[in-house]
Amino acid sequence: MHIGWLSTGRDPAARNLLADVVARSQHDGIDLDIAAVFCDREGGESSESDRFLDLVERLGFRTVTLSSAASWQAAQTAGRTREAWRHDFHESVMRCLAPFGLDVLVLAGYMLIVSPAMCRRYPMLNLHPALPGGPTGTWQDAIWALLRNGATETGAMIHLVTPQLDRGPVVAVDHFPIVGHDYDPLWEAFRDKVSRRSFDAVVQTEGESEPLFAAVRRRGEAREIPLLYRTVKQFVIGKLHTSGGAVLSGTRKLPLDLTAEVDTELERQA
Repeated sequence: MHIGWLSTGRDPAARNLLADVVARSQHDGIDLDIAAVFCDREGGESSESDRFLDLVERLGFRTVTLSSAASWQAAQTAGRTREAWRHDFHESVMRCLAPFGLDVLVLAGYMLIVSPAMCRRYPMLNLHPALPGGPTGTWQDAIWALLRNGATETGAMIHLVTPQLDRGPVVAVDHFPIVGHDYDPLWEAFRDKVSRRSFDAVVQTEGESEPLFAAVRRRGEAREIPLLYRTVKQFVIGKLHTSGGAVLSGTRKLPLDLTAEVDTELERQA
């Protein structure tokens, strides 16, 4: 199973995802064949993505880069639409990846919407920090939506990428409650704030430091790497495979609920 890893490398979380998945596979003796790592930022564009590219080099993986920012700037100068640019850019990405014979792509912190043609070309796994049918968008968007709606549970899913944003067929899920002993005082304080100020005002003034928001993020982030690793591992050991752009399991019904496995791992680490 030749794996391609796609990331914008925009923050430490992108580095942690790659480094931790590799470390876990080495600990388990799993032959994780990441044949190429693609980043849509080139060297010198950002200090964060430079750190990501340095990590890829230290891990010994082949690096492929193509600047989406430079490509989009050129497209704007030429009067191209965003949709036309997205198609052209990902045509270039596919040409860059073609020599590696990739079976499946893992999108881990890849901040671009992938073109429909690339969705058809590759089965692509995306980590999204919400449950099936839940909020779409970035992890920040997802958490604020949970708080706005008074959600009692959240989690993350690994799903196939389709042209419909964050709504592709789900491969694996992890879920956890965001109410109860640890959360109830935070919810009470949050509701008190939004009763005196608007929800949007709380978002603007406190942002990611808002205590309830931060608590949900900490717990979700701690669970994302185990979920991603355990899903990728299923491909490596042959429990999941791809056919005709779909993901198939010979023994278990999809989506896989990996909550118990993630819980067990976190309990061992505590």
